[in-house]
Amino acid sequence: MPRGGREIFPDHRLVGFCGTPGAPALGKLAGKLSARAAEIDGYAKKYAQNRKVLPLFELIAVVVQGAPGADGKYRRRVSEAVVDEYLAAARAAKALLLLNVQPGHSDFMTEVKYFEKYLREPDVGVALDPEWAMKPKQKPGVYYGQTTGATVNEVAEYLAGIVKENDLPEKVLVFHQVNSYVLKDESVVKPAPGVVVIKSVDGLGPKGPKIATYNHLLKSMTVGVHAGFKLFFEEDTSNGGRLMTPKEVLSLKPEPEYVMYE
Repeated sequence: MPRGGREIFPDHRLVGFCGTPGAPALGKLAGKLSARAAEIDGYAKKYAQNRKVLPLFELIAVVVQGAPGADGKYRRRVSEAVVDEYLAAARAAKALLLLNVQPGHSDFMTEVKYFEKYLREPDVGVALDPEWAMKPKQKPGVYYGQTTGATVNEVAEYLAGIVKENDLPEKVLVFHQVNSYVLKDESVVKPAPGVVVIKSVDGLGPKGPKIATYNHLLKSMTVGVHAGFKLFFEEDTSNGGRLMTPKEVLSLKPEPEYVMYE
């Protein structure tokens, strides 16, 4: 791994930014990536406490679109040049790179496998965004998307195969969850050998509702899955609200092991 070792937990906490080039609304991880890395380090120090913090670059590599595009899939893949740029920046910062997938009318396995050459690297993982996994005839942004626990397991098992075949350190698999609808049959979700599975609760808004969403959605988290929490620089602070502090985030139970800022 970027800062030594082969296992993520329990020694580390993952803290980072997400984003993609040319889309400021999707997160801060764009522009001068060395500057973003310095910002991440500033947050990371506040999350250390009893763990080492491992910085994350979560690149939205498959971006959902409002129009179908040439293939009708309502998604756009970033170029290899973009992934190369982000991977180089992550390595310069001794950070992990996660490839976030918003599949639109494609599917998670197709999109994850598209980036297999990067997933064979020791410092690249995956984040799934079920909110944007659309059913037929549904337009992104009009309806919530949905995936299944079986699909999460399929991705985990695929990554486990890559880890075993290439003798890699543990690989991260995050699934983001904004509400209970976006993940069906969560009870079957389980880790796979060499793959750390993280459930990121992506509740929007001020502190009270965010904590309530976290507490509610974690009731269905299965054994062996790790807790994550997402904060939004804009949505959480609109209408006079403020961003939760690292101290407040770490007071959540269970304590988040993955913290992402958008």
